[in-house]
Amino acid sequence: MAASFLSRGVGLFRLSRKTTALLSGSRCFSQTEPEPLTVKQQQDGIRRIILNNPRKRNALSLSMLESLRENIVTDLNSDDLRVIIISARGPVFSSGHDLKELTSAQGRDYHTKVFHTCAETKELQTLHNLLKLLVQDLTTRVMTLIQDVPVPVIAMVNGVATAAGCQLVASCDVAVVTEKSTFATPGVNVGLFCSTPAVAIGRAVPRKVAMEMLFTGTPISAHDALLHGLVSKVVPEERLEEETLSIAKRVCQASRPVVALGKATFQRQMAQGRDAAYATASKVMVDNLALTDGQEGIRAFIEKRKPVWSHKVEKAHD
Repeated sequence: MAASFLSRGVGLFRLSRKTTALLSGSRCFSQTEPEPLTVKQQQDGIRRIILNNPRKRNALSLSMLESLRENIVTDLNSDDLRVIIISARGPVFSSGHDLKELTSAQGRDYHTKVFHTCAETKELQTLHNLLKLLVQDLTTRVMTLIQDVPVPVIAMVNGVATAAGCQLVASCDVAVVTEKSTFATPGVNVGLFCSTPAVAIGRAVPRKVAMEMLFTGTPISAHDALLHGLVSKVVPEERLEEETLSIAKRVCQASRPVVALGKATFQRQMAQGRDAAYATASKVMVDNLALTDGQEGIRAFIEKRKPVWSHKVEKAHD
């Protein structure tokens, strides 16, 4: 399904900085440059980011993570962006980290350069610990970015999602998956416990379900993932795009600043105790009412008409 997007015109595509240009309105790359790791296209407020390395099971290598991050943050504050959909080419949504990058083969200098934001290397005892910390740093920044951006992020999954790939699904605000999709955290079986994926997964499913996944690495089905809260909806493969776009289009009908305020507040209050969460939410409800779009929505309801959103963070009153 995602492969069909690669044949569309150049006007729909925005590729990462590591890719070559599209020619003659269709996908055409020079022989000396590889295909992009991710493909980005945007239309009618919906940005689609496609993981585009099926030969390597869409592994979240350092380059893939950087490309994904760039695709998310580009023009992030534009009023034209209302929702992001992350999907993948091939039968594997993402197999997680590229384990070849977790060895010392590439060398300390390479990894230190790639992960320049980690400054605690002098306190580490081994290169193995250094590599784990550095990979976790970039992965964590991408996963938290998904939850912190002001627009909803939807995972559209048609296949296998394991380890950090499963973490990616759990980090998205909504996940629509096909009946054949499966989810697992098999790191324990290769000697690298899925500790960072456990942060997102453990906040999405019950504790004992998460622990069984982490201790055994056994995959769970799409329907079990739905039952436990890891995904939002399970659909037949032929309806995946239709169902996902239906949700995205509904999001686009709402006010951008109202959605942004609501998403940020939901994430914040979920980390708080009950009383603090109510205090936070109550204050934000008042702030929401002060927005121009907040007042427009109320007026439209009273006047029995459709609201006309400004999509601007403007106040109707103090």
